[in-house]
Amino acid sequence: MEATLFTKAVGNTPKIKVLEFLIEGRELDYSISDIAEGAGIGRTTLFRIWKDLLDLKIIKHTREIGNAKLFKLNTENPLVKRMIGLFDEIVIEPLNKKKIEIVR
Repeated sequence: MEATLFTKAVGNTPKIKVLEFLIEGRELDYSISDIAEGAGIGRTTLFRIWKDLLDLKIIKHTREIGNAKLFKLNTENPLVKRMIGLFDEIVIEPLNKKKIEIVR
């Protein structure tokens, strides 16, 4: 998996990959398998960092569908709000500027 602008700027670790995936889909909730696949990491790797994500309240449990527990980014967490702001500044704002230039 190629490094993105976000991972080039803040680091290309499994935790950052998970954060990037969840920030991109911040309105949705995901199963653990979906998070691992979307972040491009293995489930074993995700389980190694899972406790940190929960303890820091970066993610929160949203609901259950059958046996699957779903989680999403905790956008109420001040740290997460800053990470979203950083992501938007690094990734989204440059894209918006390019769209404006193309329209002109």
